[in-house]
Amino acid sequence: QVQLVESGGGSVQAGGSLTLSCAAFGLTYGSYRMGWFRQAPGKEREGVAAIDSDGSTNYADSVKGRFAISQDNAKNTLYLQMNNLKPDDTAMYYCAADYRTFFGLSLARYAYNFWGQGTQVTVSS
Repeated sequence: QVQLVESGGGSVQAGGSLTLSCAAFGLTYGSYRMGWFRQAPGKEREGVAAIDSDGSTNYADSVKGRFAISQDNAKNTLYLQMNNLKPDDTAMYYCAADYRTFFGLSLARYAYNFWGQGTQVTVSS
């Protein structure tokens, strides 16, 4: 059974930085895809960034150049480095994982089977 545990959320002023972490338990590091999603109050959950087992990445246009997804296979941990944060980045951030490689580096919610509980990021102006 796969378990994902996020950490690192918090409150920051616009222009600041945060790094989110996601500890993955029970995930067999073979062919897989992991991603970060976010959901603001009253809005749909949206994909932010994805990474596969080869290290290839994909980003939503809204975060390109500001966010970076990475992984440490030795620590079974996924990261999201967030720079130049904006108030619009305020949301609950979720870690997700999936083994179905035919989805490629999808940022679609349906492309992920395993989800964490989320960590809150609040950016003030």
